[in-house]
Amino acid sequence: MPRAVRERQMLDAAVRTFGQRGYRAASMDEIAELAGVSKPLVYLYLNSKEELFTACIRREAAALIEAVRRGVTPGDPADRQLWDGLRAFFTHTAEHPDAWAVLHSQARTVGEPFAAEVNVMREEIVAFVTLLIAEAARAAHQNPSLPDREVAGLAQALVGAAESLAGWAITQPSVSANQAAATLMNFAWAGLGDLMEGRFWSPSR
Repeated sequence: MPRAVRERQMLDAAVRTFGQRGYRAASMDEIAELAGVSKPLVYLYLNSKEELFTACIRREAAALIEAVRRGVTPGDPADRQLWDGLRAFFTHTAEHPDAWAVLHSQARTVGEPFAAEVNVMREEIVAFVTLLIAEAARAAHQNPSLPDREVAGLAQALVGAAESLAGWAITQPSVSANQAAATLMNFAWAGLGDLMEGRFWSPSR
């Protein structure tokens, strides 16, 4: 069997095991058994449990980013791009719950260097959302009234909300990817729409 195919089998088994049992509880023995290979072969290909987990994070992060980018059509209005990106995000996380558990739960709670690997993915998604919000502001105003710091904060908040909602939606069989995306879009874009029109909330005195 080609090395690439065998390695993919090992990573598939590792993602499933890490996602369902957690990094610390998962053993190389059960990963090897699930992959249908010997434990020495797993070590030969991926050296250690730490390197195997890192490889899982990198593969699943790349797959999630690719799914989001593939779901968006450049040149569409900013709200359409955000909607399509959210649908792609929630569809991918729903279809790959073990991968999302590895990225969102396990990698962050186990600590460094795994959390740093996930942050690379997160910052790429935040940069993408930041660009969409900035584009929407430019479309609404010749001279956007939203400062860069505000745009960056909104992007961070939106991505954080998407992450939390994805974790919840995965546990709710009745919630589809479209419904999750619509929930966040209604929550976020209505408020963004006010900002684009220059209507800012401020506390009453």
